[in-house]
Amino acid sequence: MTDGGLTVEVYSDIVCPWCYVGKRRLERALAQLNGSAQARITWRPFQLNPTMSSDGMDRATYLKAKFGSLEAFGQMEEQLLVAGAEERIPFAFEKIQRTPNTFVAHRLVWYAAQQGKQDAMVEALFRGYFLEGKNIGNVTTLTHVAAEAGLDRTETEEFLESEKGVVEVKAEEAVGRRLGISGVPYFVFNGSISISGAQPPDMFVSAIRQAEKQS
Repeated sequence: MTDGGLTVEVYSDIVCPWCYVGKRRLERALAQLNGSAQARITWRPFQLNPTMSSDGMDRATYLKAKFGSLEAFGQMEEQLLVAGAEERIPFAFEKIQRTPNTFVAHRLVWYAAQQGKQDAMVEALFRGYFLEGKNIGNVTTLTHVAAEAGLDRTETEEFLESEKGVVEVKAEEAVGRRLGISGVPYFVFNGSISISGAQPPDMFVSAIRQAEKQS
């Protein structure tokens, strides 16, 4: 906590559609609370598929392996389309060709935080993947997305081609595992109150008020 304001840590993965929905619902809750005294949001890494090949895999193949059949995923997809519409997220799942390994994208989110543009970077990655079907496991693609979020293209490319941020991102992810997080999104308010899942905005409002009372 800094300066008595609200801190929010969000454990998420770029390929998690409910994390995108959760981001919107958190933003709505903060708007209801007038920003809740300038909340400081930090995005933390959580890989849903940590053993994924570095070049990812065909999305249809991945969905069959994860859900048993494309039909099973289709039922969840319908729920997501409805939730997305409520949050003004026009999910375009049909555009996604590959399920990527997201470690490099998480490094980019970490890097963006150093530039003061982390939230914009997360938003650009969600948009690029879920609305435009971009392969966010690809360094060239990530460089383009970073430029959209306001980062310098050349400096970002140099960062992504290096090993910078690898140790830090692995350490942050390890913290999430130690917290017992097994699914995302997962929100921690003022280091004390936690919420799992893309809950309705009123649930976030309640948790935020509780966290502020304890601070």
